[in-house]
Amino acid sequence: MITHAPVLIVGAGPTGLTAAALLADHGVPSVILERWDDVYPQPRAVHLDDEVYRVLGRLGLAEEFASISRPGHGLRLVTRDLQVLAEFRRDPDGGVHGYPAASMFDQPDLERLLRSAIARRSDLITLRGGVEVHSIDQSSSGVTVSASDRHSGAPLSFDGSYLLGCDGAGSLARESIGGSWRDLGFSQRWLVVDIETAEDLDQWDGVHQVCDTDRAATYMRIGDKRYRWEFRLLDDESADDYSSVEAVAPLIGPWLPANSEGSLTLIRSAEYTFRARCAQTWRDRRVFLLGDAAHLTPPFIGQGMGAGIRDAANLSWKLAAVLAGGVPESSLDSYEQERIPHALSMIRLAVGVGVAMTRGGNGGDLLRRVIAPRMARIPGLSARVTDSATPSLGTSYHVRHGAVADLLPSVVLGAARGAAGLPGTLAPNVIVESGRGRLDDFLDRCMIVTLDEPSPDQRFEIVRRGAGVLTVGGETPLGAWLIGHRARAALIRPDSTVMAAGTDIDAIYTVTPTLMGA
Repeated sequence: MITHAPVLIVGAGPTGLTAAALLADHGVPSVILERWDDVYPQPRAVHLDDEVYRVLGRLGLAEEFASISRPGHGLRLVTRDLQVLAEFRRDPDGGVHGYPAASMFDQPDLERLLRSAIARRSDLITLRGGVEVHSIDQSSSGVTVSASDRHSGAPLSFDGSYLLGCDGAGSLARESIGGSWRDLGFSQRWLVVDIETAEDLDQWDGVHQVCDTDRAATYMRIGDKRYRWEFRLLDDESADDYSSVEAVAPLIGPWLPANSEGSLTLIRSAEYTFRARCAQTWRDRRVFLLGDAAHLTPPFIGQGMGAGIRDAANLSWKLAAVLAGGVPESSLDSYEQERIPHALSMIRLAVGVGVAMTRGGNGGDLLRRVIAPRMARIPGLSARVTDSATPSLGTSYHVRHGAVADLLPSVVLGAARGAAGLPGTLAPNVIVESGRGRLDDFLDRCMIVTLDEPSPDQRFEIVRRGAGVLTVGGETPLGAWLIGHRARAALIRPDSTVMAAGTDIDAIYTVTPTLMGA
């Protein structure tokens, strides 16, 4: 039984599994501790965007995920009787990142895929199910987890250099660092209903958002036979009132063909309180919070689970670089300095969408009936509504001369070198050249993408720092991307984020960090 690893991960949900796989790809062993023996069977998350899809692609799961998911076709705002107020269509084919802008799936299916990725990296990852974690203690040299076997009751102990708390909203890891929530003032009780049926409901294959103060609702098709509804609960209601097909039939009836109740199987009917919260701190020395342990968001823009996977992508390569040596531990402060503002912006957006669709009483319903149809006719607005791009990082991580960690505002670093708006954004995952793959296929380390061939001395120094060089032509998608932002070179991190960009490679390679482990 392996009880020691450089990184301990508490929680084997999508966030913890992704973090372990990304760390393994940087050569870092980990032990994952999970209280359940197998994948938790109940459906929860059902949506991710193309930015998150990219992370799955980096783990070699893109084709497998495509087989268990279906592209989302956009958003309809409808009344309680399904009268369409506005429709915002989305191209279901791949976009700038190479994948559909929105994908629908069943979370247990995704977790099984992620576990298969873990199994393929079993030389570096140990997954221990049936483990109940009781306490987390840290010192100047490491972290110790006290736990027990849930079946035998036998005491267990694990130790490592760092610990990632991916253990959900009731996080013991958060409790161990004295973390407290920042409440953003949103709380609503909702009923989540998952139905399976072989009968095609003959509905538009996008998200239906019922804009109604009394009974706001969401409908979406998840798979060939799986459908999801979410209904706001009234004050005197609970999930116990909707524990059978017959009980939920009046709610889901507007979407059903006549006499179809007999073909429906109720997979789940559960009550959730949608909250908007963000932990005040995500790191205390050697313990980090990721996923729901760090943030909770209402589901109105489908970014809850994806935010946790973004956390894993942001932290894994930095942690690998520190463990490999040569990079100061203080550089890990950039994790929460980058991720907290991004997570807060997404939570606030979700809250705003929720308020706009569910509040305001009869006056709000009337206003929505008047405004929504006009919104769909505004040039360019439909594209903005369905655009999957998330905000750029307000700060971008840099290591100067391979030793001193620094955080600089993205706009300062970009503007100082003549590149407009690139630092802190995700580089597009476009095809590099025919037959050579997409950008992410090259990002196992930092990479300088440049229109100009570096000099021998520049190339030597870039390689010495553990980075790579990708020279592209102006007619290629990456070349056009650079030219469109008035840049000739960009330094891209292993998580696909632009670290620096400028009008010549000379200004860029000098801030390339020494990240041999990333």
